[in-house]
Amino acid sequence: MSSSKLPKNIDSPIDNHERVYERPADFPKVPKAARLRNLIRSQELTFLMEAHNGLSARIVEEAGFEAIWASGLSISAALGVRDSNEASWTQVLEVLEFMSDASSIPILVDGDTGYGNFNNMRRLVRKLEQRGIGGVCIEDKQFPKTNSFINGTAQPLADIDEFCGRIKAGKDSQRYDEFVVVARVEAFIAGWGLSEALKRAEAYRMAGADAILIHSAKRHPSEILAFKREWGDRLPVVIVPTKYYTTSTDVFREFGFSAVIWANHMMRSCITAMQDTAKLIFQEQTLISVEDRIASIAEVFRLQGAEELEEAEKRYLPQNAKVTRAIILGAAHGPEMGLLTDSRPKCMLDVAGAPVLAHILETYRAASVKDITVIRGWKKEAIDLEGVQYCDNDDEREPSEAYSLFKGSSALEGTCIISYGDVLFKKYIPQELMEVDADFAVIVDTNWKDSRNRDRYAEYVTCSKPYSRHSNNSDIVLMKVSEDIPPKSIDGEWMGFLKTSPTGTAFLRELLLKLCENGPQQTPLQMVDVLSEIIAAGKTIRVVYTAGNWLDIDRVEDVLAGSSFR
Repeated sequence: MSSSKLPKNIDSPIDNHERVYERPADFPKVPKAARLRNLIRSQELTFLMEAHNGLSARIVEEAGFEAIWASGLSISAALGVRDSNEASWTQVLEVLEFMSDASSIPILVDGDTGYGNFNNMRRLVRKLEQRGIGGVCIEDKQFPKTNSFINGTAQPLADIDEFCGRIKAGKDSQRYDEFVVVARVEAFIAGWGLSEALKRAEAYRMAGADAILIHSAKRHPSEILAFKREWGDRLPVVIVPTKYYTTSTDVFREFGFSAVIWANHMMRSCITAMQDTAKLIFQEQTLISVEDRIASIAEVFRLQGAEELEEAEKRYLPQNAKVTRAIILGAAHGPEMGLLTDSRPKCMLDVAGAPVLAHILETYRAASVKDITVIRGWKKEAIDLEGVQYCDNDDEREPSEAYSLFKGSSALEGTCIISYGDVLFKKYIPQELMEVDADFAVIVDTNWKDSRNRDRYAEYVTCSKPYSRHSNNSDIVLMKVSEDIPPKSIDGEWMGFLKTSPTGTAFLRELLLKLCENGPQQTPLQMVDVLSEIIAAGKTIRVVYTAGNWLDIDRVEDVLAGSSFR
């Protein structure tokens, strides 16, 4: 079916490439190409901001821009190659697909010369339409092109008739009338003057171009203003004031330009930021001076749409899918750390440029545990990390772990992993616990002698049998956990992790209610006491043996050791 026969009030199939699930209620129900055409034809001056990948496209949209310029220079730079068609058009097309998926506003593509002759142009337009791109701008140079600001006067221009053929081929290949083809005139760049620029622009208008982009390398706008005076309003005129950036935008409005392209500033700004960050980290060999100056991990997750994925998982995963939540005990003061915890809780001590708790959250998320609750206590206002839920234990004393967990009972639902807010660990530890089919499971470190030699507090365990490389360790159960187990009876050290099944979680919730119903003053119990109560009730606690790969932050030396652990 030809585009002229398509009903104008029906959405184009191009819309199918947009992220429908992210559309606000007032999202325009018209194709991106139609929105781009309307912007360029509008009586108001339109601004397009450069983007070069999916992330920058989303940032441009969030900033408030109505359209994106997919810069060939910036995309090439992001790929680490020159702006001389060194990246193939199919590689550029792949980048554009991510950009289109990541944004809901129209994209005008810097299509260089059309990547060849009329035949390449035909295929390019079809592929751009398939990806929901709003339009393409092609420049009247020969393939392969060179950036206009590199020896521009030495660059040969395309034959007018041949370039008109590219424009016609692109327009004839459109499936939908709304798709925009902008013809970029390089006569000023090549030093050929106003008459040549006007001659070429008129030829391109007659060939079917939807707008003219008039380009200049001068540091003042005299050439483009002279062109606009002579050109009038025969077609919308687009400009790129990279060189004449000091010119007031009011001048562009006064002369009736249609659109202004901020052509490469997202790429240039991120280069500066990355250079500064890399240099600083290299010089200081630490993240301390950098971490507060850059985007948080949570902001990265937000831009990536992590929250939408979590909602989609709830909607589309089977109802019986196992979703594990983590409950982190972060209420401890940690007076043994001295002045380090006067104004913040132990879990917010800085390790390798980020709080201990931030590292724990990152590890849980890497293990696909995303539903996380942190129980706060001492200096709770200092714990303000994003993407987690909070419960508070306002007991003024050094809070008991059992009572803190009781205060977080609202989070005790389904399958849970309960852990401490001062223990760093590798992601395989929660992953192994999640694989255990038992109501209760703990993970035990067989390197307990190393811990003992460090002369530190440790919660040792006796199990139904010790770890053996030569036997099945899948049926080992916890018999006792205490600080005072005789060395000959120690099978390992409890690492501070308790995994509960939905049945185990329900039992634990009832147990905590029984233990803690009289308030914090009557509940000086720790998690080892809770484990002992579970065992005393006749419940089985399965043991998973491991060796190392965790760090309990209970001394100042551990804060320093945490940098190498990460």
